Amino acid sequence: MTQLALHPQSKIIRLQLRQNMVLKNLSVAQWNEFEPLLEIIDYAKGETLELQGTHAMEQYFIIDGILKRTVANAQGKEMILRFAAESDIDTSYAAWRLKTPMPYSIRAVTRVRAAKLSMLQWAAFLERHAKIKGEFELEVMKLMSEVMAHTITLHLLDAPGRVQRLCANTPNLPSACRKRNWPPI
Repeated sequence: MTQLALHPQSKIIRLQLRQNMVLKNLSVAQWNEFEPLLEIIDYAKGETLELQGTHAMEQYFIIDGILKRTVANAQGKEMILRFAAESDIDTSYAAWRLKTPMPYSIRAVTRVRAAKLSMLQWAAFLERHAKIKGEFELEVMKLMSEVMAHTITLHLLDAPGRVQRLCANTPNLPSACRKRNWPPI
């Protein structure tokens, strides 16, 4: 019997998972192959699911709650890249395929219930089901495009601050740039 089948709320969890953006088109046979791979986990508010810079990667299907994807610099300053909630996913698929460390962290904003499986299991499942793989990779590309658009917007909003820091950190910058009256940060 699967872990999901043994869960006291298995019927509602199964229904919620079947509404997930990636899983909703699975046939009965595909679902029967997929379900035994899942682990159902409850995460506390603030708990880290994936840590930036690590190589241990998993695929998450959000059942309840909100996750956030964040990136931090060496000084610990953190930027939120995206939020994900019920019926959504969070993934490290691109980093896994590129064989690079996690470029961001995934954390619980609220209490979260998610179904997860290792990226190795997920990728093997996708390899056996080309149509699902195509749909999933399209979703990953959409997510990456949204994150990129969000990041560009944040950089544009901070353009005066970045120019002011450049002027402060570059004493031999042309005087025309230095005389510009930039608004304070």
